[in-house]
Amino acid sequence: MKITQEPIQVLLVFSKEDGQSDAFWWACDRAGFRCNIARTPESAVECFLDKHHEIVVIDGRHSRYFEPEAVCRLIRATKPSENTVILAVVSQRPHDQEETSALPLLRAGFSRRFVENSSVLACYNELVQIEHGEVRCHFKLRACNSVFTALEQCQEAVEITSEDHIIQYVNPAFERMMGYHRAELVGKELTELPKSERNRADLLDAINTCIRKGKEWQGIYYARKKSGENLQQHVKITPVIGQGGKIRHFVAIKRPHYDNNNLVKCHALLHRDRRKDSMDARSLSSRGSDAQSLQNRRYSSVARIHSMTIEAPITKVINIINAAQENSPVTVAEALDRVLEILRTTELYSPQLASKEDDPHTNDLVGGLMNDGLRRLSENEYVSCKNMSQSQLAIPVTLNDVPPSIAEMLNDEECWEFNVLDLEAATHKRPLTYLGLKIFTSFRVCDFLSCSEATLRSWLQLIEGSYHSSNSYHNSTHAADVLHATAHFLRKDRVKNTLDQLDEVAALIAATIHDMDHPGRTNSFLCNAGSELAILYNDTAVLESHHAALAFQLTARDTKSNIFKNIDRNQFRTLRQAIIDMVLATEMTRHFEHVNKFINSINKPMVAIEESSTTANIRNSPEDRLLVKRMLIKCADVANPCRPLELCIEWAGRISEEYFAQTDEEKRLGLPVVMPVFDRNTCSVPKSQISFIDYFITDMFNAWDAFANLPGLMEHLSENYKYWKNLDEMKCKSLRRPPPS
Repeated sequence: MKITQEPIQVLLVFSKEDGQSDAFWWACDRAGFRCNIARTPESAVECFLDKHHEIVVIDGRHSRYFEPEAVCRLIRATKPSENTVILAVVSQRPHDQEETSALPLLRAGFSRRFVENSSVLACYNELVQIEHGEVRCHFKLRACNSVFTALEQCQEAVEITSEDHIIQYVNPAFERMMGYHRAELVGKELTELPKSERNRADLLDAINTCIRKGKEWQGIYYARKKSGENLQQHVKITPVIGQGGKIRHFVAIKRPHYDNNNLVKCHALLHRDRRKDSMDARSLSSRGSDAQSLQNRRYSSVARIHSMTIEAPITKVINIINAAQENSPVTVAEALDRVLEILRTTELYSPQLASKEDDPHTNDLVGGLMNDGLRRLSENEYVSCKNMSQSQLAIPVTLNDVPPSIAEMLNDEECWEFNVLDLEAATHKRPLTYLGLKIFTSFRVCDFLSCSEATLRSWLQLIEGSYHSSNSYHNSTHAADVLHATAHFLRKDRVKNTLDQLDEVAALIAATIHDMDHPGRTNSFLCNAGSELAILYNDTAVLESHHAALAFQLTARDTKSNIFKNIDRNQFRTLRQAIIDMVLATEMTRHFEHVNKFINSINKPMVAIEESSTTANIRNSPEDRLLVKRMLIKCADVANPCRPLELCIEWAGRISEEYFAQTDEEKRLGLPVVMPVFDRNTCSVPKSQISFIDYFITDMFNAWDAFANLPGLMEHLSENYKYWKNLDEMKCKSLRRPPPS
């Protein structure tokens, strides 16, 4: 439980400003405390009732302005002052005068006194000593009120005893369960209460031996109620370590114990035909109090839940952790409690960011890339462009008919340093068809799909025609770049040994189609604008869903370009599912989920095998292949920071321009600005690249490199990061260093 409050609030009650009041003011500023100043008793009380300060400093040196004791009594008369430290500032005494007693100040309500000293450091030391002493104690007392309120409302019986087993507290649930009143129990030793003869003779000794060692005990125990009835309980006794590191209290949590088999039988009886058995459920509920009946039904429900046969994996994990807690040391059990709290949240894979003020670039990038927008619909509607005129397509060619200059470029296609931007220029912004023909032929895609090269050529031209050449970044050159990276990764030994040919074909097709008909705007923009696509896909993975759906729609529309027309239906369904899954994996809202699953399921077992020096192979299950394919296309999609420096700089400029254009349009249409740092007049491109690499790239490529072995890429990444860092340190906001003046 959090028992501190940040920042501490301090009230200075000084009738006039002087060196002492200034010293306390600056001391508060140095300590990070919030400070208010009051000049009169009335304003002091009014301010205190509004802010509920933890520390009040009252000037007691000049009684002609106000009586400090009277001001203190006024504040102490208010309810919030119960946990407030009030400090009296008193005048220094001449050396020949005797020290005065602090008792009158304490009787007036002051907590302590401070002999005037206008040194800021002296005031600072006084304040931080109060914070670490009285204030923190008051926070604990304040927290105790909340804790005891929770105990009073708790449905489980709670009993707190001293180290000598003298009862200190029982809650109302304990009173109801055992039939005693609190006054009958508090102050008594446990040995004074009647014991049940149904416990084993050595059980109490076993319990005491366990808890005296500081260990938690948990088990079944029979208690004797005030009525004399024996009650079987599930008891959990926890030692509480206090002053001096010794056990000072024991907390026992008790609830009635019901055998699960009996509960299931009872549950079955209740559901029999009552005409045959003449069983009235009301007769069962009439036994005991209403509260006890509610408890019975509650534990019956719990038993039925545990007997359910349908169990999700996360439920199994939680049950395993709960079981592990049963006999674990207190520190381990507390750690497992924190694990359970994390597992019960919905955002399991999204790390928490620093404040927007601390890192605006990262916050804006994450907000723009990982969220689906602010869900604020607008009258200004953005509709994705569907102009895919075939007149813009290059003349169909075969691989053998490729112009010599382009063919020479394609000879370097298997090299990571391949320059796709040169290919873009040589092909008049149609690099995807040429590179696609080369790579698909290399991987024998036509053989696998049983389609002709002419069909593949038509399909590549159809897909490339659906990319918007007007986009600075999300155009067919980006698709060609991702296809090239995908092919490069597929040729790595460990990847080849993990994936089969269907996986390879799915990866190449997914890379080719993954951003088709991209409007040059983010998902957040489309959702905020209330676009047709956002409405169609319910504001969820809007663009990625559109890319995949449109690809299959266009492919099936014309038999001349239908590369799937000759494959078996079942094989097509498997291939289609793999392609869709990979395209959807490029959507950034699940980025950390995909990366963490890859690390936990692929990297860590792989490291364990390597460290054990065994010859075992990593299991090549469908689940593992799925994680590898997702990671492969994710890395291919954002591999720009791992390209040679000149390519990295060019891609950084292109994506920045696309984000600048989106910000311009958001402002023009009156939409929420998703990434405010991408204002073309103020943006630092180096900072944006540093944030992107730090937050999205480094961990993902470290994991991918550990699997696929990509030393060249990691060297480029390191060099490019240094380049952006150097520009940022020079306060340069552009892509390149300014020319020397």
